[in-house]
Amino acid sequence: MSENLADILIINGLVLTMNSREQKFDPGFVAIKDDRIISLGPMANLSSPDMSEKIIDVHGGIVMPGLINAHTHAAMTCFRGLADDLPLMTWLNEHIFPAEAGLDHDKVFYGALLACAEMILSGTTCFSDMYLFEDAVAIAAKKAGIRAVVGEVLYDFPSPNYGPIEKGFEYTEMLIEKWKDDPLVTIAVEPHSPYLCSPKLLIKASEIALDNRIPLIIHLSETESEVKQIQDRYGNTPVRHMADLGVLTSNLLACHCVVLTDEDMDLLGQFDVKVAHNPESNMKLASGVAPIPKLLEKGVCVSIGTDGCASNNNLDMFLEMDTAAKLHKVSTGDPTVMDAKTVLKMCTIDSARALGLSDSIGSLEPGKKADLIVIDTKKPHLTPMYHPESHLVYAARGSDVDSVIINGKIVMENRKILFMDIEKVMENVRNIADEIRMKIY
Repeated sequence: MSENLADILIINGLVLTMNSREQKFDPGFVAIKDDRIISLGPMANLSSPDMSEKIIDVHGGIVMPGLINAHTHAAMTCFRGLADDLPLMTWLNEHIFPAEAGLDHDKVFYGALLACAEMILSGTTCFSDMYLFEDAVAIAAKKAGIRAVVGEVLYDFPSPNYGPIEKGFEYTEMLIEKWKDDPLVTIAVEPHSPYLCSPKLLIKASEIALDNRIPLIIHLSETESEVKQIQDRYGNTPVRHMADLGVLTSNLLACHCVVLTDEDMDLLGQFDVKVAHNPESNMKLASGVAPIPKLLEKGVCVSIGTDGCASNNNLDMFLEMDTAAKLHKVSTGDPTVMDAKTVLKMCTIDSARALGLSDSIGSLEPGKKADLIVIDTKKPHLTPMYHPESHLVYAARGSDVDSVIINGKIVMENRKILFMDIEKVMENVRNIADEIRMKIY
């Protein structure tokens, strides 16, 4: 059989495919050749694995698609804990924006590299990033071996990276050209938000994304104050404002979507807009509780992201899943909403769909990219196991991830990251923090 020719053969695992048939194989195997899955199934169907170059026996652990962080700001690891316990606008305008004014390519590179390490260690194999100096983020992701969707943040005021917005569009076009057809890096067009972007900016950003068939990503309806600001300025909610501009499209990923009217939710569903839910960040900044169960009822594709480390303060998607499931149970008074299977889909196949990548990642299927993780289930807090989905959402932690494979390459094995010196990366970020501390305090 074809698995005998595999570069990597994973055996004796509980294989959770997350495919449309919700198949599980226990015990099962996954065979990988080059960057793709070539076969998988029950161990009983596996012939002799002797010809496989690398055999990983997971001894009953869970083998599943890698988690996909649908919205973050990776290099904000540099600001972790810098300005906690503040309202969003105070946090942004009085602390984060001033700190970001001192950023450069190297600082963003090292901050993003630290984020990549944190994400790999906690089972994330793909992340979507919006920030400054995004070429540095792409380079960091490539070095770490992690899949990334990256886009330079665009807004009306001058950027510490590119200056005026005209240069921002040029920078975005440069990213598109430089990283096209890269096996790990996808470029997105990323205007910050309706309150920091003029209608002209939003329309042009959407046109670039559509012309290049890449994602358009934006913060949308994150807070009551943002919604009021747009209503005062344009006479509409942010969602209706974007609909009137013609920029609600199926390639749009709208991040946060906390403050929505019924009409807003209908519009998101009508135009097949995808949503990135960030429960921990929204809770920490007291932005509110996004109406995710209602969006799901309307057929909106909802993914999950951590947001940045300055407003979370971690990048562990297992913690984010746990929070997402419990938050909506208590806010609705209904323990049946956001069940474990739904939440797990939101971090795998639905996040892949939100980023336009569901044809290649998000589930374990022959022909798809080999992005997967192995969970060590021989832990007290994971014993016994009746329903693996429930364990993954409510009991597992990022530290339970034993091995990570991305694009067919082992990037972490036995909790050891293979493509970077983590101690050196942490030292670099501590030095950046010392510089920030001296300037701000």
